[in-house]
Amino acid sequence: MRPLTEAETTALFGKLANYIGKNIVHLIDREEDPHVFRLHRDRVYYVSEANMRLAVSISRPNLMSLGVCFGKFSKTGKFRLHVTCLDYLAQYAKYKVWIKPNGELPFLYGNHVVKAHLGRITDDTPEHAGVVVLSMSGVALGFGVTARSTVDTRKLDPTSIIVFHQADVGEYLRDEDTLF
Repeated sequence: MRPLTEAETTALFGKLANYIGKNIVHLIDREEDPHVFRLHRDRVYYVSEANMRLAVSISRPNLMSLGVCFGKFSKTGKFRLHVTCLDYLAQYAKYKVWIKPNGELPFLYGNHVVKAHLGRITDDTPEHAGVVVLSMSGVALGFGVTARSTVDTRKLDPTSIIVFHQADVGEYLRDEDTLF
């Protein structure tokens, strides 16, 4: 477990900025309980400083995970967010998409969100922006990237893709071997 390098921090914050924008400050500047990002086995963890100091006494091969896994770095150096950070993304997200109950299950199986399943969308959402996908009752289901802006979605037919799927809570069951 080690601190992130400058390049790794830039990749992580670039990806997070796509979803939560300037709200990254709320993740880092927590005066009551400071948190840090740490790298362990190509995975980035978000952990409180107190727990990080306690984990130093555990040897690296014996440490499975620590805190919340925000994502992992690929062998080429690209960063990919995991569904395990969804609670933080949903809390601080700039743009949100609510889908109808008939669209929840297809999204949880890994499909994109089509216009027929769209319930609401945040105003002025640009094209290719990171969005958190919520059910109509406000439960976070996953996250993705918009295919069209809010203005363009009004003109599309019901089978057009609105949000490209990135991750959903169904991955806890589908990919449980590779999440941690």
